[in-house]
Amino acid sequence: MRGRRGQQHTDTRLGPLMPPMPCGYVKENWLWEAKDRCPSVELCHGRQEVYFHTDPVLESCGTAGVRGDTGFLQGEHYWEIEFLEPPSGLSVMVGVGTSRAPLCAGNFQYVNLLGLDAESWGLSYKGKIWHGGSSQQYAEPFYEEGTLIGVHLNMEEGTLTFYKDRQSLGLAFTGLHKVQLPLFPMVSSTSPGTELALGLRCGTLPTLEERCLSTLARNLTQRDYADLLPLPAVVRWKLKNWKK
Repeated sequence: MRGRRGQQHTDTRLGPLMPPMPCGYVKENWLWEAKDRCPSVELCHGRQEVYFHTDPVLESCGTAGVRGDTGFLQGEHYWEIEFLEPPSGLSVMVGVGTSRAPLCAGNFQYVNLLGLDAESWGLSYKGKIWHGGSSQQYAEPFYEEGTLIGVHLNMEEGTLTFYKDRQSLGLAFTGLHKVQLPLFPMVSSTSPGTELALGLRCGTLPTLEERCLSTLARNLTQRDYADLLPLPAVVRWKLKNWKK
């Protein structure tokens, strides 16, 4: 595994950012969440690389997932996941989910974790997209080491689109703006030796509303105090769900 041999990952193919992002995007620096994750997940290189099922004896005893440390309620966001090893096994997935989405399926349950229920949306390396326990064929499978999967989350339009090697695979999901919970980047795998690396991460510049919500959220000692403010109900809801 390249990460364990101490070789820092670099993407030698970085070039001009292909759309999806509009003009005015900025770099984002979120990482994989270290505290709330499945025990079968190991993070390396400053939480930018994730390794699944690393126990040399048990190997894989189920399905493991991890989410990003930042969730998104507004704006457009784009990030890339590189497959440092060829994907294999029943399922390796990239997608998004709420904080309620499960991160583990133990007891030798090998499942498509992202999209297992209504709390997450995922793309399997076999080319299927999953949500609410249902799937449909979306793209050709991909098996190559070094594959880049891009994720374009547009919370203004409520859409999720995947990219392969910076070429759009087409619209995958709609209606995500109705979720009313922050959506977090997620990955999952059933297969021992799965290695995924975070690449490019960017988003649109915050709007005036977002800057105001961020300032208010930082100054609230308790989230429920938002209900006491003379603001419209929808603004109070956004404030209570805002990530400080």
